[in-house]
Parts: sequence; structure tokens; C-alpha cells
Amino acid sequence: MSRVLPLSTWAGISLDAGGFVAIAELETIEERTALTGTAAYLDVFVLCPGLHRQQRAPDINCSELPPCAALTTGYMFRVENPGTVHYFQRIGKTVHTVLVEVSRSPLYAIRGRHTFSLHAAVLLTIVALVFTILTGDWWALAILLNLMLARLCNIVIVRRRNSEGWKGVKEPDVNGQLLVLLSQDRWIRVKGAVDDLKAVTSGQWMRDMTFVESSIVAAATLLVYLDAALASNAEQTGKINLIGLLLVSAGLLGISNDRFESFQMFRRSVRVVGKPKAYKRRLDLAHELMKEFGTTDWAIGLGMIKSNAGSQQDNAIEVVL
Repeated sequence: MSRVLPLSTWAGISLDAGGFVAIAELETIEERTALTGTAAYLDVFVLCPGLHRQQRAPDINCSELPPCAALTTGYMFRVENPGTVHYFQRIGKTVHTVLVEVSRSPLYAIRGRHTFSLHAAVLLTIVALVFTILTGDWWALAILLNLMLARLCNIVIVRRRNSEGWKGVKEPDVNGQLLVLLSQDRWIRVKGAVDDLKAVTSGQWMRDMTFVESSIVAAATLLVYLDAALASNAEQTGKINLIGLLLVSAGLLGISNDRFESFQMFRRSVRVVGKPKAYKRRLDLAHELMKEFGTTDWAIGLGMIKSNAGSQQDNAIEVVL
């Protein structure tokens, strides 16, 4: 027969280092910032490991800046927005094209299948705060409040850095379509108004931090590490409460990120349309798009075909891949 350990045994387990869970290098909050394009003040109630890493969100694309071509005009450039690149990496599938549509979305999107998990994480933090107050564990309460303060500092800085800035010359009432060639032979077709396409692919997503902003972020990071060191002063119930909150919140936010149906950036929404389309090779994709748009210069620029003389289709030489 199985034996149940007495409560005294559990009470003797040391959780003095439990606060170090807060400084685990998880990318959950970074990914959330990239998917929403910004940060909401409600996020101050979402506490999970890695909260001090939020300012690293622009690095989430792993430095990939894929080549891109305008299928309607033939112009070549790179997708400079790391948040957009990260979303394309999420939805891309090897030897498939994925069609996405860019549309205007004036409000910060908090609706969709991901909402329940996000609100559950918020409610969990509120419950943890109330429980800590009722138990009179003031060290644990101070640690939770400090984590929320560090979270708030990062949220404010993200919102300050998130400015649309330069996005090229305005081209109202003009529609366009792009072809993005990601690594691992993943291909993304992006359609929408030209101004909206520029908003999510060109320019800068987050500007560099000023000295004051960097100092605030550094102080918030030190605050998280300080909380990890002070966690040993909390009572056993407070430590369990803190560790449980961080771990469960990380899981809930991860589920919310996974169920995020669209990508938000500068009041625009990027959403997948239809299902990925498979191809036997990249040349088949080039042929299909050249026939649809009647141009070849974009295919030559992307290296999908090559030409010995100009960009006329009659002179194009196929690159078989």
C-alpha cells in the first residue's frame, strides 16, 4: 500500500531558493510583447519567470531579416520589423506558402481564444495577493509588489519605445502584395493596403532606449534579482504561493501566446488567410506567381530565376530548386 507523507515532512522541505524561479530565462513575456506589438497596463498582474527580459523583445527574431519583394511593382527590400519576422517564423511551414492579410486594427487586441488564459493569469495574481495579505506574510507581499513594480517599469518603457515613426511615403488607396522568403524554405505572401504593408514591414519597431529609460530598466532588473534573494525571508506558505504563481502564470501565458490568432503592430492586424499551400519546389511557386502577376523582375531579384539580359520573361533562365 502507498504511504502518504505527513505534513511535517513537507513543512521541512527548504524553499529558500524558490525566489530564483523569477529570474529563469523564459521568453514567454518577450513573445507576448512581439505578438501584441506593445504592452498593456493589465499585464502588470501577469507575473512569470523572465519578466525582466521584456526589453529584449526586438531580438526575438534571432537576427533574421528575410528578403522581400513587392509582386506588383518588383521592388526589393528586407522585412526590418523583428516582431513581424517572428510572427512569420511562427506561421511558416517548409516548402509551403502561407497567405496573410494586413488590415487596420485601431485598438489593442485583447479578444480571441487567448483571452481566457490571460485573464486567468491576472485573476491568479489577485488571488495570490489576497491570500498573502490574509496570511499576514509581509515579506511575501513585499516580494509580489516588487515584482509588479518591476513589471510596470518595463511596461511603461515598452510603450514609450513603441512608436510608429518613419514608414515610407504614404500611398493611399493602393493595394499590394509581398512575397517573403524565410529561412528553411518557408514562404509568406502578404496582402493588404500598401500603407499597411509598410507599417508592419519597414522602419523601426522599438527605438533604442534613452539613458533614463535604460537606468529604469536596470533598476527594475535589479529589483527582480533582489526579490529572488529576499524570498528566503518569507514564510513557507508564502514561498509556495510565490513559486506556484510564477509557474502557473508562465503556463497560462504560454497557452495564451499559442492561441493568439493574429499579430498586432501599430494599429494593424496580421492574420492568416486559408491553409498553407504545398509545392514540390520553389520554382513551381515562381511560375505560379509570374503567371498571376505578369512580371519577373521580383523573381530575379529574389534569386528564384535569373536572366542574362534584363528582366524580360523571354530571357529568364530558371534556377531549379
